[in-house]
Amino acid sequence: MDELINLKNVRKVYRMGDEKIVALNDINLTIYREEFVCLLGTSGSGKSTLLNLMAGLEKPTKGEIIIGKHHIEKMNEKQLAKFRQLHIGFVFQSYNLIPTLSALENVSLSLTFRGVPKKVREKMAKEMLVAVGLGNRLRHKPSEMSGGQQQRVSIARAFVGNPEIVFADEPTGNLDTKTTIEVMDLITDMAREHKQTLIIVTHDPEIAPYGDRIIHLRDGSIEKIVQNKKKEDYA
Repeated sequence: MDELINLKNVRKVYRMGDEKIVALNDINLTIYREEFVCLLGTSGSGKSTLLNLMAGLEKPTKGEIIIGKHHIEKMNEKQLAKFRQLHIGFVFQSYNLIPTLSALENVSLSLTFRGVPKKVREKMAKEMLVAVGLGNRLRHKPSEMSGGQQQRVSIARAFVGNPEIVFADEPTGNLDTKTTIEVMDLITDMAREHKQTLIIVTHDPEIAPYGDRIIHLRDGSIEKIVQNKKKEDYA
């Protein structure tokens, strides 16, 4: 099995005045190529901080974060931005869509930063929106869509550049149960189809079974790791 992400002795400490808050304490974790991992924990457990560190959105206080052959903790902001454009997709709880742009424009925007020509990126965005069931909503703006539809736009945006890794931070937190199942099935089906690594952050134990492994976090530490599937099932 191919190792994709390695965290070695990762620690994250925030300072609030004279007080130190340890968000993550000595995390050691390996995530494999094409694996689905669920980071499960209550609010304050450190799961979102861990995702942000792996995605290069924050720097560790100490430790190493290696993706492929890249030590992302050593990269500057410009290098990290380029790395995320080429290798990482994001699905957020709050969708993070630009309200003045249509679904097609929201999805194609990320390709703009990669220098993809307009006709090509619009074609790619349209194909991805059709794939998530929004072929009839291309020109609709976020305010003209339901929460589930907005999250599908967010998913299309995350997957349109065929990133190596997709991070999903509480992707169903604002959705009802039926839509939650639809969205989770969509995210996991697309990641399997494109042979991507998927890392999901959630506090919901019902989401956890979508992961090949469930990483239980408590108070900034890994409490336990539950194997849902044998490694050879996704090797």
